[in-house]
Amino acid sequence: MIRTFSLILISIFLLGCNNMKISDFENTTPKFDLFNYFEGQTMAYGIFEDRFGNVKRQFRVEIIGTIKDEKLILDEQFYFDDGERDERIWTIQKDENGDYVGYADDVIGMAKGVVAGNALNWRYDLDLKVGDSNLRVHFDDWMFLQEGDVLINRATVTKWGFDVGQVSIFFVRPAIAA
Repeated sequence: MIRTFSLILISIFLLGCNNMKISDFENTTPKFDLFNYFEGQTMAYGIFEDRFGNVKRQFRVEIIGTIKDEKLILDEQFYFDDGERDERIWTIQKDENGDYVGYADDVIGMAKGVVAGNALNWRYDLDLKVGDSNLRVHFDDWMFLQEGDVLINRATVTKWGFDVGQVSIFFVRPAIAA
C-alpha cells in the first residue's frame, strides 16, 4: 500500500515537472518580437485536448493588433466548431526589464511573458467559461516563431497544479499582395 502510494506521488511530481527554461532559446532564430508579430491582422487555428489527449474543441481566431501609447492591443475573435463565439481583448506592454505584462477582462491579475530568441513563455490565470459557469485555471504558454511567420503555441492548462489539458494553436500572418 505504501509502495503504491509512493509511486503515485512520484508520478504526479514527475508529470508536473517541466525542465524547459526560456534561457534555453537565447540563441534561436528567427528572433521573436511580440509587438512586431501581432501588429495588424493575424489568423490562428487551434485545438483543446483534455488531460487524456482527447480533442474536445477546435477553433479559429481572427486577431487585430494595434499599437498605441507603447501598448499592444490584441482584439481576438474566437469561432468554435460548435458554433460558440467569444472575444478577448488583451492590453500588453513592456515592463522596465523588457519583459511583457498584459491583462484582459477574464485574466486574473497580470499575465507575464519573457522572450528569448524565437520563444515566448507567457503565464497567467484565467476564468475559463465552461458551460454556464467559470473555472479558474492557470495557462503556461510557450510560443515559438518559425520561418515563414508561423508562430506555434503550446499551452498547458492546470488547476491546483494538476493538468486539465493542452491547447495547441498555430498563428499565421496573411501574405501581403505585391
